[in-house]
Amino acid sequence: MASDSRAEDGREGRAMSTVVVDMSMSLDGFAAGANVRAEEPMGDGGEALHAWMAGTGPDAQIDSDVCRSADENVGAAVIGRRTFELGVGPWGGTPWPGLPSFVVTHRPRPDLLADNGGTFAFDSLDAALTRAKQAAAGGDVWILGVDVARQALAAGMVEEIRLHLVPILLGGGTRLFDGEHVRLIPVRKPVTGAATHLHLRVAPA
Repeated sequence: MASDSRAEDGREGRAMSTVVVDMSMSLDGFAAGANVRAEEPMGDGGEALHAWMAGTGPDAQIDSDVCRSADENVGAAVIGRRTFELGVGPWGGTPWPGLPSFVVTHRPRPDLLADNGGTFAFDSLDAALTRAKQAAAGGDVWILGVDVARQALAAGMVEEIRLHLVPILLGGGTRLFDGEHVRLIPVRKPVTGAATHLHLRVAPA
């Protein structure tokens, strides 16, 4: 996971944060399975979308390198309310200990100190992204949660999309994209391990 020290990973020298949607997706377009619930936060069969992160496939080093590179650059997270409610128990916070996180909600509440040392603040989408960029100190701002990712994409706030295409068909669940219209520019060539990893930049409108 990412270090808590901005000086150690060089973020102090980075001028601007990049707002990123980084998600795994099935070949039929789902970022979670059907029947998302507290007992199955990823829905029925949805955990298979993240199996590539274990780095155990025939090209495990590719998957491990993708995961490590992403973790090293995360500076803050913006999280949908539903994702927060489903994930705070299993995660004890976010997957990155100590990470400043901002929950998008219309129901404000006092800041919450997570079990892993991070702090959750609660705010509107615009305010959450503004605060996250400040807190990230030049690191990437990750958007967690399909609904809030779609909102940010529609509002022109997302700068990069990193997709991990997993070779399964879930047959139903939560679609990652559903009617959005944006032009995407490849940042680098796709690489394939247990998943195919795409790194794309959102073109200006």
